[in-house]
Amino acid sequence: PMAPASMSKLMTIFMIFERLRDGRLSLDDTFRVSENAWRKGGAKSGSSTMFLEPGKRARIEDLIRGIIVQSGNDACIVIAEGISGSEDAFANEMTDRARQLGLLQSNFKNSTGWPHPDHKISPKDLALLAKFTIEQFPEYYHYYSERSFVYNGIKQNNRNPLIYKNMGVDGLKTGHTVDSGYGLISSATRGDRRLILVVNGLQSKKERSREPERLLEWGFREFDNYSLLNA
Repeated sequence: PMAPASMSKLMTIFMIFERLRDGRLSLDDTFRVSENAWRKGGAKSGSSTMFLEPGKRARIEDLIRGIIVQSGNDACIVIAEGISGSEDAFANEMTDRARQLGLLQSNFKNSTGWPHPDHKISPKDLALLAKFTIEQFPEYYHYYSERSFVYNGIKQNNRNPLIYKNMGVDGLKTGHTVDSGYGLISSATRGDRRLILVVNGLQSKKERSREPERLLEWGFREFDNYSLLNA
């Protein structure tokens, strides 16, 4: 298990997608932006933000895009408070749901990936979570490939460097803190093959752009799927 930084937002989004699929939420529902979400997750905290305004209400679809494209910590906290009443309660639900999914090396202490000594996920769990997201939510997965999103008059670009490289990448999420280094969970398709990649602990944005590209190209070039035995 490692410090995943914002890559743990995959679980926050997974919790939203499940509720959309089950009809407990709709894309047009709105959640109120609390003072806590604005202060703790907004620009004042020096963290990634979608620039939500306290006291206003935000649509679920905008919050999804704010989390995925802009990595908004404020949007994560708004979601957590809207669904579970508090971020702590939501983090507990994230951990419980991860256990039910078989992600046994995942422990969440917040909705954002903000550094916490007990907030950890293994690379394998992140890869599985990406796989579950892609397979279970084909109608919502497209948000992960959006290149930019404008909210409150502010345009921000997706930080995933691979979606700009014309190599079949359609997601998922970057992460960076001092503890974790630069990380990326990514997925790409070529023909009928899909690869999922998790890297973390890289030294720079440049390395995060170069290394995952090299690994994915190697994966497509040197490996294939073979049917060894028919049923």
